[in-house]
Amino acid sequence: MGSAIFGVVFGLVLLIAGAELLVRGASKLAALLGLSQVVIGLTVVAFGTSAPELAVSIQAALKGTPDITMGTNVGSNIFNILFILGISATIVPLTVAYRMIRFDIPLMIGSSVLLYVMALNGSLARWEAGLLFALVITWTVWLIVQSRKDNAPAELADTSAPSGRSLKGMLLAILGVVVGLAALIYGGDTLVDNSVTIAKAIGLSERVIGLTLIAMGTSLPELATSIVAATKGNRDLAVANIVGSNMFNILAVIAVAGVVSPHGIPVEKSMLHLDFPVMLAASILLLPIAFTGRRINRIEGLLFLGYFSFYMVVLFTLGKIDTLETDTLTTVALVAGIATVVGLGISVVRAIREK
Repeated sequence: MGSAIFGVVFGLVLLIAGAELLVRGASKLAALLGLSQVVIGLTVVAFGTSAPELAVSIQAALKGTPDITMGTNVGSNIFNILFILGISATIVPLTVAYRMIRFDIPLMIGSSVLLYVMALNGSLARWEAGLLFALVITWTVWLIVQSRKDNAPAELADTSAPSGRSLKGMLLAILGVVVGLAALIYGGDTLVDNSVTIAKAIGLSERVIGLTLIAMGTSLPELATSIVAATKGNRDLAVANIVGSNMFNILAVIAVAGVVSPHGIPVEKSMLHLDFPVMLAASILLLPIAFTGRRINRIEGLLFLGYFSFYMVVLFTLGKIDTLETDTLTTVALVAGIATVVGLGISVVRAIREK
């Protein structure tokens, strides 16, 4: 058990270090190729902070532990919204850009709904995973094309040949990407193997381990980015980081894992009855909360943290139950619904009073 715990910690360290190298290298490379900072933030950084989930998910799919694949990403999306945004807003109230409310958050909700609908039959087929991946490719290409159009005048003005310094910078950026990817692959392999060992030793399912230990561990880059952004005054970046990462988890990470898995990704009934609805509820709840005053205040942050604590209690209480009773789900939904109504009511009242 001790060696397995060390293996999990070592794997997480490799994942975080690899993601950092990948983000730095890819961001530098994208900048040298003339992409705008907006596109770099929406694509490279979002992919970079989701890279640990991608490494873990691919390794889990190839090793025949698909519950970890789906659990890690659904759990990561829940953790990103309820815990990371919750703790960030509790430290410093977060602002939400109008573009996020009008476009990005609804797109994240739509992606979550699409994944849930695809999984309702008990599995995510390879062709469904391919469709999800096609969506993220389309979105990314559109962003890059728009960025190149916007930067066209500047590129025409700068016709000088690349200097030796820029060539050296490009080589260093490529090296960072390669080393980062290597660390992610080895770290993901180490983390999956040792997490499965721990799960078997303490009697928890791979699903619960994926939803908690691995999901939280692979979300550490998002946690660090959001808290640093909030405390340094970039409070809208904290929300953008989470929304972008959640979209990549669904449209890229789960999609790639589903494509490489020989038989797609099976989905447990307990995930369809509990974890997917929680992910959807958290995503949908973010929209009206962000809309009230275009910010997430401390009370709303505490509401998110309360939701996350409640979910953890329910998860560990019912974690070994494959099919949840209807009465149990009704009780859970009723408690969560009452808390939502109260929280949104407080937010609306505060928004009206501040106007």
